Amino acid sequence: MPLKSSYSDQLKKTDQSLIALLSDRISLLASEQPSLDEQLASVAPLLAQAGIPESVWAGVVNSCHASLTPKSAINHASPRQVTIIGGRGRMGRLFQEQLSLVGHNVSILEHEDWEYAEQLLSQAELVLVSVPIEHTVDVIKRAAKYLASNTALCDITSIKTQPTQAMLEHHCGPVMGLHPMFGPNIKSFLGQKVVVCPGRNDDSFQWLLDFLKSKGGELIVCTPEEHDRMMVIIQATQHFCRFSLGVFLAQARVEIEQSLTMSTPNYRQEIDIVKRLFAQNPNLCVDIMLATEERCNAISFLANTYSRLARLVARKDREALIKEFENTQSFFEGKINSFLQPLNTTALKRDFKPQNIGI
Repeated sequence: MPLKSSYSDQLKKTDQSLIALLSDRISLLASEQPSLDEQLASVAPLLAQAGIPESVWAGVVNSCHASLTPKSAINHASPRQVTIIGGRGRMGRLFQEQLSLVGHNVSILEHEDWEYAEQLLSQAELVLVSVPIEHTVDVIKRAAKYLASNTALCDITSIKTQPTQAMLEHHCGPVMGLHPMFGPNIKSFLGQKVVVCPGRNDDSFQWLLDFLKSKGGELIVCTPEEHDRMMVIIQATQHFCRFSLGVFLAQARVEIEQSLTMSTPNYRQEIDIVKRLFAQNPNLCVDIMLATEERCNAISFLANTYSRLARLVARKDREALIKEFENTQSFFEGKINSFLQPLNTTALKRDFKPQNIGI
């Protein structure tokens, strides 16, 4: 059904204005590019006031960023010999595909390929370990026997302290820990965070980090210990919350489709996150929650908090629940503004600068 003429004209004028503004925005970004987080956080209150979903704005920001990403810069880099241990897993396959696309020679070593380890590992410039958490340290120890002293060894596991220590202990060459803060279903690194934990001879990894940045990735540098402390909250407890919600929805036989027809944007977003969690490999999800004793303890503490609050609800103790709310409100008070503003002054947000730490 064709649009009415007046409506069509009005829509066309709006689109023309929007295109002109997007052109201005891209021009401004050409001279200086704030991080994607900064661009999202700075307008969060305006989006809420206008009733525009954050996902819409995120799409605009990401698309503007992509238009400025140099398409050919990384393709002129010298091809590297890369071996991915666990490269047929979903995350390993993602890195294999992305690195191969720009001309690097990527080999795969799976658990049935160890008879070829000498061939696959000894000549590699980069060995990337992408195996389940519980196997990471053992695989690092096994692989290190075949590595040349100048081979860069890196892991992409979601815990960093133990793997980094193992790499430093068993390999005398360059070492770095990476944690991609995304799942294997992404189509590109655009707008994705990667935590970088330097270990030894960081400059050997500069080409890899440049590759991630050229594809729109955001590098966040911290120590392995800082990373693991943050992941207890950022990853383990969040997985447990969404895991619990998903189990509840399934056990309660909730009509998800019907609920979405009358949902708020926040509910829709939460359901989408839960759905994506349960689209993952169950072993990966459970391993993330069980990876360390600290994670298990934090989840237990969170579960006890749920139980305590649920008992207040069961008793209909309105005063106690209000008190809990007010105590928590005072904790967040004064922090809200900092949540809405980028944390670009902290150590975790500094740009990566390679340092030759030495062996």
